[in-house]
Amino acid sequence: MRIKDMSDGEGSDSEDYPSIRDLDSEGEENDSSGDEGVINTSDNDGVASDSGDDDDESDSSELGEGVEESDSSEDEVVPRNTVGDVPLEWYRDEKHIGYDIKGKKIKKKEKEDKLQSFLASADDSKNWRKIYDEYNDEEVELTKEDIKSISRLLEGKAPHGDFDPYAPYVDWFKWDDSKHPLSNAPEPKRRFIPSKSESKLVNKIKLAMRKGLIKPKKSKEEEEDEESVYPLWEDDSNSTEKNNHLTYIPAPKPKLPGHEESFNPSLEYIPTQEEVNSYQLMYEEDRPKFIPKRFANMRSIPAYENAVKECFERCLDLYLCPRVRKKRLNIDPESLKPKLPSRTELKPYPVACYLEYRGHEDAVTSVSVEASGQWIASGSLDGTLRIWEVETGRCVKICDIGEAVKYVAWNPNPEHSIVAVSAGQDVLLLNTGCGTEEVQKRTKELLSVEMPMPDDSAFSVSWLHDDKLEGIRLRHSKTVASVEWHRKGDYLSTVMPAGESRAIFIHKLSKKFTQTLSFKLHGVAVTSVFHPTRSFFFISTKKTIRVYDLVKDGKLVKKLETGLREVSSIAVHPSGDHIIVGSREGKLCWFDMDLSSKPYKTLKLHQKDINNVSFHRSYPLFATCSDDCTAYVFHGMVYSDLNQNPLIVPLEILRGHTSSNGRGVLDCKFHPRQPWLFTSGADSVIRLYCN
Repeated sequence: MRIKDMSDGEGSDSEDYPSIRDLDSEGEENDSSGDEGVINTSDNDGVASDSGDDDDESDSSELGEGVEESDSSEDEVVPRNTVGDVPLEWYRDEKHIGYDIKGKKIKKKEKEDKLQSFLASADDSKNWRKIYDEYNDEEVELTKEDIKSISRLLEGKAPHGDFDPYAPYVDWFKWDDSKHPLSNAPEPKRRFIPSKSESKLVNKIKLAMRKGLIKPKKSKEEEEDEESVYPLWEDDSNSTEKNNHLTYIPAPKPKLPGHEESFNPSLEYIPTQEEVNSYQLMYEEDRPKFIPKRFANMRSIPAYENAVKECFERCLDLYLCPRVRKKRLNIDPESLKPKLPSRTELKPYPVACYLEYRGHEDAVTSVSVEASGQWIASGSLDGTLRIWEVETGRCVKICDIGEAVKYVAWNPNPEHSIVAVSAGQDVLLLNTGCGTEEVQKRTKELLSVEMPMPDDSAFSVSWLHDDKLEGIRLRHSKTVASVEWHRKGDYLSTVMPAGESRAIFIHKLSKKFTQTLSFKLHGVAVTSVFHPTRSFFFISTKKTIRVYDLVKDGKLVKKLETGLREVSSIAVHPSGDHIIVGSREGKLCWFDMDLSSKPYKTLKLHQKDINNVSFHRSYPLFATCSDDCTAYVFHGMVYSDLNQNPLIVPLEILRGHTSSNGRGVLDCKFHPRQPWLFTSGADSVIRLYCN
């Protein structure tokens, strides 16, 4: 008797490899019946062989061979890609894609021509079922069962159709004919007593209905009547009714008229003609809107000149611009603050007073630091010039000028030891006595004047030799307010605010020559500064700052509008593209010349006038000093990228000076190499602030 092997069909592993228990049972049955025994083999044709009268050993050997030789369908599968989760981008430039189980490279299939693949897909009706598998580099055709599962997943259903999400509930416990209930506890007493909380709620609703806070719902006819007509100009801000129309917002109440708006005011309210003319010089926002006049009686009062215009504008407001109540946004105030770096990341910068230089008897108006940072010069209203050693605070030289010193400027050229002193109408170029013998020799040769230069006009400058102080005296016709050196140390500019058209002079020290500017000044000159790298010259008036090119015959390069009442001082960044401006109203303006002629930032810092502003040569620091006895230190980082705005961060407020005659800190200068700040005050003290 022959039986065909069941492994020909789509059987499981248990069907391909029969267990020993089944074979033993079959052998026993065959022995008892005397029929021919049957043993499954692993041949692909599935034909069973006759066992006859084989013994147990032959049966076991045949069983062993059947287990070793498998006819599983997995042996016929092409070696799969075992690359795993490795990104396929690693094999983009390779000829293979992964490795098989034996470690051999799996080569990529050749890419078909797009035209041929398109024609093949057009002819193939089952092309829409095919999906390309990147990891195995093959096309997979979806079966109907797969498509049904995908469509069910897209509809939000279970992937298997025989799954019932609403299966009937199966109660695993039966309570029929139960002897005992779940609980034998008696009913609580609170179930037979009225609830106190419900009675309180009923009383609260009853009280609200009596007060009118809760009203019965109106019928549809009454609601339609109320919606059709509503008070347009009535003030319903305190009304509790919620209407569907726009919430009425009352117009702002105008200010009640005073005595000056009367047709017959008292004489103290009527301005004089000089006051009326002064109104024209004021800013428009500061100018008074109404000028009172006096009439004999009400018949002589003329009609309001802007009545028709205001009526027309009011009609336009009602027609085009209705007032609408806007909801207030709940914004966290912390989110509006700019994200600034930590102060510890911006170190070093001056923090505390390290040294005091005492010796002057009156207010110290100006200080200047030598190029190497070893010496400082100071000028005071007591008429003296003092040279100090920075590290020790020792005064090495005192020069009696004989007149109050307004400004002091040290020559930036280290080959010469010269300091310029402004006192009254004279500017003194003096030898400080510091430096080596070679420096002193060159300085004395440079400060020698053979003969005085004649005066051609009332506004010319005379070069005179001062035997007492052993220097040069530049005699001007008016009081000199400030002195600034060129970066090379051969030129210096002086400013005479009262000089009008000839308020600024440029002096050449090597040739003992003075020249005036060829262009006209617009306004009263306050100060002047040379550009640190180019041939530009900055001139500041009380309202504006103009930049001229000295090489191109004083051509106007740029005009900066400060928007301040009166400029007090300016400072140029070492890069030359940024300027800070201090004003008499305590405001500081930062200008980015590449960005605009308007201020990039305007900061309201001090309570009183700003006397001076200063940039550091190498560190991203700048400082301001004011009559409120404080000096502010800021971090001002300028980036080389033009698209990135400068970073301005306030760092420290330096205090220590005392007020004298209403004046505070008069000047501030940075050390050329260290992050140190020198300040001079009206209390006749010079302070050094270090990090």
